[in-house]
Amino acid sequence: MKLCYDLRAGVAVRHVKVKPRCAVLTMLKRLDKIRFRGPRTRDDFPDLGESPPPSDNECNDEVQPKPRAAPRDTEDAPRDPAGSGSPTMAAVVQDFQRSESERLSEVKGHLEIALLEKHFLQEELRKLREETNVDSLRQELERERSKRLDLEQKMNEVLRTRLEDSPPQPPRKQQSPSNNGTEKQQKEVWSSRLQKWLHERFGVYIEDFRFQPEESTVETEEPLSAKRLTENMRRLKRGARPVTNFLRNLSALSNWHSVYTSAIAFIIYMNAAWHGWAIPMFLFLAILRLSLNYLIARGWRIQWSIVPEVSEPMDPPKEDLTVSEKFQLVLDVAQKAQNIFGKMADVLEKIKNLFMWVQPDSTRKLYICLWVAFITSCVLPYKLMGFMMGVYAGIKFFIIDFLFKSCPKLRDKYDTPYIVWNSLPTDPQLKERTNATVSRRLSCIEKVQPVVSRSSLATIPSGMSREDDAGRSHSTKKGPFHEIFNLPESERPLAVCENGWRCCLINRDRKMPTDYIRNGMLYVTENYLCFESSSSKSSASKKNKVIKLEDITDVQKYKVLSVLPGSGMGISIATPSTQKPLVFGAMIHRDEAFETIYTQYMKILTTSKPPASAEN
Repeated sequence: MKLCYDLRAGVAVRHVKVKPRCAVLTMLKRLDKIRFRGPRTRDDFPDLGESPPPSDNECNDEVQPKPRAAPRDTEDAPRDPAGSGSPTMAAVVQDFQRSESERLSEVKGHLEIALLEKHFLQEELRKLREETNVDSLRQELERERSKRLDLEQKMNEVLRTRLEDSPPQPPRKQQSPSNNGTEKQQKEVWSSRLQKWLHERFGVYIEDFRFQPEESTVETEEPLSAKRLTENMRRLKRGARPVTNFLRNLSALSNWHSVYTSAIAFIIYMNAAWHGWAIPMFLFLAILRLSLNYLIARGWRIQWSIVPEVSEPMDPPKEDLTVSEKFQLVLDVAQKAQNIFGKMADVLEKIKNLFMWVQPDSTRKLYICLWVAFITSCVLPYKLMGFMMGVYAGIKFFIIDFLFKSCPKLRDKYDTPYIVWNSLPTDPQLKERTNATVSRRLSCIEKVQPVVSRSSLATIPSGMSREDDAGRSHSTKKGPFHEIFNLPESERPLAVCENGWRCCLINRDRKMPTDYIRNGMLYVTENYLCFESSSSKSSASKKNKVIKLEDITDVQKYKVLSVLPGSGMGISIATPSTQKPLVFGAMIHRDEAFETIYTQYMKILTTSKPPASAEN
């Protein structure tokens, strides 16, 4: 807004000129762009009071108000009834002037901020120039150039002296230093291009030979799932099927399952081994097998096998299984996995024991065979040795193995590898042998030593049976064994159940929950079946159970929950004093406990029958 005053005929005339609003907004936007063009904010700048005073040009838009001239004559007032003299118009002009002055002060503040930002940017530019030291770099560059020119001149002088000393040759055009410089530049360009080409062609291969620390990857383990376990067992079976088929076909060739096929294979192999073509023949068979597999993969139906393949029925996977079916499925898969792992463990343990001299007779035979093979390989030529090995392998595979498989007695006597392999023990067999040897030695010592009286228990010789000593002083966690069950001191647990079998006693004659089921340990002595309750607090507690083996009328394996698959984990024992048989359930070693109880029970029955028959 501009205010202009004219003095015409002694009358002050005031003209008001207002700028368009869009122009003011445009100017404010430009100032905002100048203000916020960098990462600085308004807080980074000092206060406006500390800024340097603005110049006259910056404040030229601000209009100093002039004193209003009083009218000389009141007669001219009616000439402009709607002019500036009216009070409404004067108030509007004052408000507009006030808002315009506020805008001008805001514009002035933006300009001061822009000037300060310019000042700071200049300071940063100066600091960057000082840090980079452009002038010093230029000076170093000039020095290097001067050195290069000096070296070029020296090289030219050396070349000239050599040319003068050398015999006269056809005149050549002398090259100026500028030409030498261009040639060197070209050489540098070509060398850089060559390095770039080599890096592009062979840089990738060179990067492969860079040594880097090995990354340790941790495989995520899947949670146990019956469906996943069954699927993995099926995958294992399908993956091992080609290997099992190949081994079955080899066994059929050796057994002369098809006489014509085995005879043709024997003639071809022996002819190839005689002429030294055994290895090429095997390679040709491998190529032929791969070719047939390619044709089968392309859709050809080629089925050739000495033994006809039997397709096993595949049960479709069931989506909705009951709890018992899932449990039975897991048990079946676990049983198969247990058998597979057991066979693999037997093979690995036999190989380990063969090389570790666990059975010296078998390892000695292998040791002698290796020495004979080593000496033969050093003396005989490889061609003759290969011929002998090929002929022996053909005769062994097609004739000797056929005779051994057809005549088992002949195999048990003369098949050395078969005998050695079967005689090799596994680790559980070695453990059983050592336990049997120790028990045999202890039994021999018991026969030799005299009976020791009770008074001399404190001075038991060191060679006495550990079992006898432990039996006399056997005690449970709550005290001596015979005191807990009120038995004679001679009664002690058998060696099989020395530590007891953990189980729960189910007395179906009782109706109270506390008396119906009791957890504890089960022991078997020579004449008694003892149950020690884990909740009993004294040795004479009524919760312990003692059953005389003579009083037992029936012993059976029992299944507590008929919903679960399997034969159960309980033992049912009937006595005359109980209406319903007592059940010892939740026994992990149920079969072992049943065999022990039943054996001791039958032993007592057989020893008690002869006197009764004699009386009759």
